[in-house]
Amino acid sequence: MNAPSQASTQMFSAVWKLLRLRWQINLNSFKHAKKSRKFWTILGLVGLLVFVGFIFWLSFWLLGFLRSPELTKYVGLDILPFLQAIPTLIFTLMFFGVFLTSFGVLLQALYLSNDMDFLLAAPVPIRAVFISKLLQAVLPSFGIAAIFALPILFGLGVSGGYSLLYYPLVILMMVTLTLASAGLSALLVMTVVRIFPARRVAEVLGFVGAITSMICSQSGNLSRSWSDSGEPSSAQLNGLTNLVTQLNVPWMPLNWAGRGLLELGEGRWLSGFLLLSLTFGLAVAAFWFALVTAERWYYSGWAGIQVVTNKKKTSPLPSSVTNKVSLIATVSERFLPAPVRGLVKRDFLILTRDLRQASQLVTPLIFGLLYSFIFLRNGSEPPAGRGEAPDWFMESFRALLVYGNVGMSLFVGWMLLGHLSGTGITREGKNYWLLKASPLRPAHLLAAKFLVAYIPALALGWFFLVGISIMQGISLISFFYGLLMVAMCLAGMNGILLGLGSAGANFAWEDSRKMNSGKMGCLGSILAVLFLPLSFGLFVGPLWIVSVFQLPIIYGYLAGLILGISISIICAWLPLKMVEGRIAKLGEA
Repeated sequence: MNAPSQASTQMFSAVWKLLRLRWQINLNSFKHAKKSRKFWTILGLVGLLVFVGFIFWLSFWLLGFLRSPELTKYVGLDILPFLQAIPTLIFTLMFFGVFLTSFGVLLQALYLSNDMDFLLAAPVPIRAVFISKLLQAVLPSFGIAAIFALPILFGLGVSGGYSLLYYPLVILMMVTLTLASAGLSALLVMTVVRIFPARRVAEVLGFVGAITSMICSQSGNLSRSWSDSGEPSSAQLNGLTNLVTQLNVPWMPLNWAGRGLLELGEGRWLSGFLLLSLTFGLAVAAFWFALVTAERWYYSGWAGIQVVTNKKKTSPLPSSVTNKVSLIATVSERFLPAPVRGLVKRDFLILTRDLRQASQLVTPLIFGLLYSFIFLRNGSEPPAGRGEAPDWFMESFRALLVYGNVGMSLFVGWMLLGHLSGTGITREGKNYWLLKASPLRPAHLLAAKFLVAYIPALALGWFFLVGISIMQGISLISFFYGLLMVAMCLAGMNGILLGLGSAGANFAWEDSRKMNSGKMGCLGSILAVLFLPLSFGLFVGPLWIVSVFQLPIIYGYLAGLILGISISIICAWLPLKMVEGRIAKLGEA
């Protein structure tokens, strides 16, 4: 009878010991940190406390204002059902937020951490290791959720005059729902890792996270371009409050915690305790089930992570694909030396296989689609203003707006070149000595890096140019002129970024997300930003001049081609020629 209780005591004692050791490690790291880091850490904690106090004060004031009868009379909307749905909304968002954020943290803690071998060999219960890892993974998510949720829930209780029992039960419900959500997230981690390699899953998570954050960061611009006015209307606010109220249904288990706290705070003890008891029981059961199940899956899967799978048989390619590949190979063999072809093929394979690199490559595509939508929605007509501008000015301005597609294409190409070209040599890292030891000419290396950065940027730029041109319905001569503009401007910008980035190449990086080319790479980025409007102006400026003076348009095209192509060729060739002699000496002390 005493054996289970003794085992539980040993397990919880081991969990406490592991958590205490982790806390001791963090405390020792703080003690031995630099004074500047200590100062900023303390300042950050004080700022966090001030921020929490501000949120509490703001929520208390706002919720009290929303409860005022004057507001209800002025707006004409009963706000009380919306206020009653706030606890339910907060607990639901917290549950799913912890579930999503804990997935990546648990994946790192359980499968990609460096201390698991040591912990599994330590004289502590295996379940204690898993619980401690789970708690360490969920504490940051719980802390972030508590910073925003507790002030609102406490402010709701203070403004509504709820009973004192409401406040500790809020914390209890947050803890239990957080543990249940983290446990279910751990189950999902085990299920995914039993199918896919853990490191590949981590790369996919990084890719999805980068894309999601990029879309969310631009959602404001998209919503402003979609709506006619920047401020929400009363109908939209009424629709939002009605939606939140309709989601507060009594049959959904995630709503029981919020509804139970509301019932308890307003003095309906029986229904409140019943809903809170059901929520607590279901959360504890879900956490325990997830703990036991995930523990078994984890330790059975830990020994089977390094699995040798059977090599898949490669299916023969269709004849059409084979003909295309042979045509490309023939053209590349005729114009490119063998070392250049080999380096280009190798770099493209690396870029397509590393999803962390791919997430940064997709960023220009997302920005391009977003701003292209905004550009096309606003139209290609100049703003009317007061209507006092002369006709020649409006006509010339309208002619320049035709080449807005070129500006958008250069924008996405610039973003892509900033990643591929500026770090072209730096991306080799500590393996650069292999290239130095090989019979490879510096000119071949620079040519390969130039093509690896230029081909994707040119393809993406032309993709946007073709799409926007079709939407605008521009003439064929303007379209082909735009194709040449994009090709030459990207070539010049590529030469600047690659040349100065190679001069300041840094091969000491450990994380590919922290690659940089030092001060020379920063200078290259600045010069590329300056070159972009200069080259665009040299191509388009003559068209504006001939439009102002009402000259034949062919003169504008000829002058633009001469000026734009000349500056682009110089910027594409000169930086690479200047840095060619330094390539063989890179990486030497």
